[in-house]
Amino acid sequence: MDVQVVNCMTCEEFVRVFGNVVERCPLIAAALWSRRPFSSTLELENGFNEFIDSLSIEGKEGILRCHPDLAGRELLAGTLTVESRGEQGQAGLTSLSSADALRMNQLNSQYKEQFGFPFVICARMSDKDRILQQLESRVRNQQLQELQCDIEEVKSICRLRLQDIYNRAAKSTKL
Repeated sequence: MDVQVVNCMTCEEFVRVFGNVVERCPLIAAALWSRRPFSSTLELENGFNEFIDSLSIEGKEGILRCHPDLAGRELLAGTLTVESRGEQGQAGLTSLSSADALRMNQLNSQYKEQFGFPFVICARMSDKDRILQQLESRVRNQQLQELQCDIEEVKSICRLRLQDIYNRAAKSTKL
């Protein structure tokens, strides 16, 4: 996607395209729209990261609370965002054995009870075994350490979602 196209978008267009780069946080995209013009798509990505980093602890926790539990209730109900459904499917979370599903549910509950927000990991860079291992390991972290770890995972998710947007735009402009 050409950065000039991005810079010419109306706020509504920008939010429609970039509104779920941070899971269920279209206000972040709206805030970034006001920072145009961007000199490059990397500057846009850095804008998402800087916005997230500038948030208070409570704001960062709010972003994390917008993320669904992995292999959780929203997956079963079919209410995940398109992006999350694809990411969880790619990691093998849509076809867990009943034992793995039970273990995931237990660990998700333990994690949320301990930290007050859901476990976040870049599912596209993981598989179910690594996710379960990370859940078991990270539940032992301190609150601030885990908050920072989750935020770094959010940034990885953002980077991959932006790449998807750019790739779709590039494909749609080829004849």
